[in-house]
Amino acid sequence: MNAISKHIRGDRVIWMVIILLSMISILAVYSSTGTLAYKVRGGNTGYYLIKQLIFLALGIFIIIATSAVPYKYYSRMSQIFLFIAIPVLALTLITGPSINEARRWLTLPGIGFTIQPSDFAKLAIIMYVARVLSLKQDELGDFKGAYLQIIWPVILVCGLIMPANLSTAAILFATSMALMFVGRIPFKFLALTIGGGILVLTLFITISLYFDKGGRIATWKNRIENFVSGEETDDNFQVNRAKIAVVNGGLIGQGPGNSTQRNYLPHPYSDFIYAIIIEEYGLFGGTFVLFLYLWLFFRAGLIVRRSTRTFAALLALGLSMGLVLQALINMAVAVNLVPVTGQTLPFVSMGGSSILFTSVALGMILSVSHGVEEERKEDLKNPKNSNE
Repeated sequence: MNAISKHIRGDRVIWMVIILLSMISILAVYSSTGTLAYKVRGGNTGYYLIKQLIFLALGIFIIIATSAVPYKYYSRMSQIFLFIAIPVLALTLITGPSINEARRWLTLPGIGFTIQPSDFAKLAIIMYVARVLSLKQDELGDFKGAYLQIIWPVILVCGLIMPANLSTAAILFATSMALMFVGRIPFKFLALTIGGGILVLTLFITISLYFDKGGRIATWKNRIENFVSGEETDDNFQVNRAKIAVVNGGLIGQGPGNSTQRNYLPHPYSDFIYAIIIEEYGLFGGTFVLFLYLWLFFRAGLIVRRSTRTFAALLALGLSMGLVLQALINMAVAVNLVPVTGQTLPFVSMGGSSILFTSVALGMILSVSHGVEEERKEDLKNPKNSNE
């Protein structure tokens, strides 16, 4: 037990949240992949369970490994990550396989493993913004010297993600804006950027609809129109099934493995896994999952509060905010509070790329947690003011 505990670094409460989410993921994925197993794997229902167990185990290993790296190294690594992320995103947009008229995935040559480069790009941008904000604390009022250095990579990365995944681009942009606000960027710069972003997005959508009646823009348009109308149509099929699952769940749910809507929802193991969780575990189960993500964000907030280093505070805040925003949007889609977006539930939905990159983010947060505690102990012995 001691041999294991010495490798577990960082906030123990966050570790407990990770373990609980892993257990929920195993139960929910095993239950929701039954139909998929019969269609694709000849009824081998254990295939996807074992696959999810492997990815979760690998994810835990990644969390342990990344949490063992001092967070200061992530500041330097952010530039390398960003240098890699931009061309990979461009390559995906050009050569990636088109799935549902969107190019989100890239297959790694030689091993055949597919990744979603936007997951890596989210990490790169949050790390980069945290780094530059920490280094430019005395120059934040300088538009050219500081703000442009921060904002142009954000705009470029979000612009490369947006054509295939608008919701991910919006989450990343919102997280970056929040980080810059907390990092004391003048509000007038942020307002100018947000206003310009809205204008560019409006022009892009208007021009695209005029010249191309199909494609990804039409998909966004249909989703918004279906959400606003609320009519019982074929386009609203998955949303309606998700609502049935939520109603079936009631307060205490139908019990583990007793979901009926998993047989009808197109993606009950990823985009709509939260609806399956509510159907099987009820309002209490759904609330508990929501509580876990909010608890994660609260603990990250405590880390930020205790930190005396700007980069550490902004890195923990940005990574936790990105994960929790994604989780909240996934849950909101499942209960029909927002239009369908395609966001997965972090560390719960079935998948490889999503789990692995989420694990990296969680490991970085735990690295900051461990580093902050060590620095607090050191500062008590030898008080000094330092910042990165």
